[in-house]
Amino acid sequence: MKRCPECGREYDNTMMFCLDDGAELLYGPAASMDEPATAILHDTAPSSEAATRAQIHTTDQTAILPIGTGDIARGFDRRLLAIPLLIAIIAIGGFFAYRYLAPAGSKQIGSIAVLPFENSSGIADNEYLSYGLTDSLIFRLSQLPNLKVSPTSSVIRYKGKDKDIDVAQIAKELDVDAVMSGRLMQVGDSLNISVQLIDANSKKVIWAEQYDRKMADLLATQREIATTIAQKLQLRLAGDERGITKKYTSSNEAYQLYLKGRFHWTKRTKDDLDKSVESYKQAISLDPNFALAYVGMAETYNSMAKDPDVAPKDAVPFAKSAAAKAMELDPSLPEAHSAFGDSLAIYDWNWTQSEQEFKRALELDPNVSYIHLAYSGSYLGPTGKTDEAVIQAQRAVDLEPLALINNSVLASAYVYDRQYDKALEQAKKTFELDPNFPLARQWYGMAYLLKGQYQQAIDFEQQVPKDSPARWTAVMVLAHVYAKMGNRSECEKAINELEEIGKTRYIRRYYLASIYATLGDKDKAFAELEKAFADRDSFLPRVKEDPFMDPLRDDPRFKAMLKRMDLPE
Repeated sequence: MKRCPECGREYDNTMMFCLDDGAELLYGPAASMDEPATAILHDTAPSSEAATRAQIHTTDQTAILPIGTGDIARGFDRRLLAIPLLIAIIAIGGFFAYRYLAPAGSKQIGSIAVLPFENSSGIADNEYLSYGLTDSLIFRLSQLPNLKVSPTSSVIRYKGKDKDIDVAQIAKELDVDAVMSGRLMQVGDSLNISVQLIDANSKKVIWAEQYDRKMADLLATQREIATTIAQKLQLRLAGDERGITKKYTSSNEAYQLYLKGRFHWTKRTKDDLDKSVESYKQAISLDPNFALAYVGMAETYNSMAKDPDVAPKDAVPFAKSAAAKAMELDPSLPEAHSAFGDSLAIYDWNWTQSEQEFKRALELDPNVSYIHLAYSGSYLGPTGKTDEAVIQAQRAVDLEPLALINNSVLASAYVYDRQYDKALEQAKKTFELDPNFPLARQWYGMAYLLKGQYQQAIDFEQQVPKDSPARWTAVMVLAHVYAKMGNRSECEKAINELEEIGKTRYIRRYYLASIYATLGDKDKAFAELEKAFADRDSFLPRVKEDPFMDPLRDDPRFKAMLKRMDLPE
């Protein structure tokens, strides 16, 4: 055991400093003081200053367990629904223990990385919790002023490497002062959670704690506990101060399904998007007033139409309806406004209202990367503001540097802004992050083509096997290459293969239109554009700036098409 030389308080050997007076702990005999094994931090603000609360997306089950060793929680649904804020508050407590209570002269933490939590239970079906817990904690810490937090997309690559963690190396790679890691294990109805915060410079454990608990009925006491912790830690956050106790759902199971939906959405494959929608539907069936689940469903349906995985008419109306419901339930949700604005742009072509919704979303929270991304690709690019589209896409990448979708959209933004050198550089970078991400390959091939590097594009795309799910993107790029080279026979072979693939999955007619435009066959190009118009193709508004559509610009039918979409000439 260790104890404080000033107050005599005892701690286990993992602690470095006293939580009451900041004195360095020393090894020594046990004291007779009757103290809980885990202490709550004292107030750090002046007594005259009111405590404020964190602006955090949370739910009624996101609570912490009592942290005294004698507290045994009662009753509970055995699934791990209440874990997110439990770990979040535990970790935030550890963070503040160091940031505000470290001895004078020690370096305060200005930046932190939260590594993916390790699921030590060996239950494969619970793997998505690792992502959900990490994402949730990162969001909460990101609300703290003057603290840089590595985004989820940057830390997720360290998942599964817990035994090989080199804190100094990770801190250097992510440019942070401290690294937080955690693991959980469920055995029957018992839960073991361990969390530690490590100083990147000294490699010493600043704060660590282990919790052995029975899963209990957390919902009844969630608000009281969360409010108490907020007051004890004196969380001071900018903006809305509704607090960590804001109630989004009173269903533990609904919240778990929400986490699962977000997990699958980030993968962006058709199967994962289907699973994401199903998870959100189940969450909403359990709690029809769960606004965040409606937001998730809206974003996923919009992604289905843009990727593209289904015909827009089979996805975007559902996205728009879900986003509208989310705004009705909670007008302060920025992602709800963004998802609604996205639908208005890619399907309704209602540019005025779409812009209003995106700007409202950014006013509510300018630090959500996906809002910047959707604003860039769905509104700014199609309306001809390609330079602004690049800026917004770059902002999304700045917020989440390793997010594959962010990097892919930035490459496409450079294409539409005619910055082909940067497009190729960005596409290469995205592809190197994950060669299996379909959009990464697509824009890499397109960038080769626009740079006039035809053979490189052909060699690159021909590597994709015919049975690969990404085959259609490779064939689409090859068709453009052959059209650009004037090789009609090979181009038509590629078109035929696309049509064949279209018998088993949705193929965007807009791509066929751009192929025919590149080939110089204007009548067939406009015929395909009419089909795209009938489909309400989410890519059709991009015709205004698409370099592959240049051969059509002097045709009266082109200006008529822009007018029908209410786009400026």
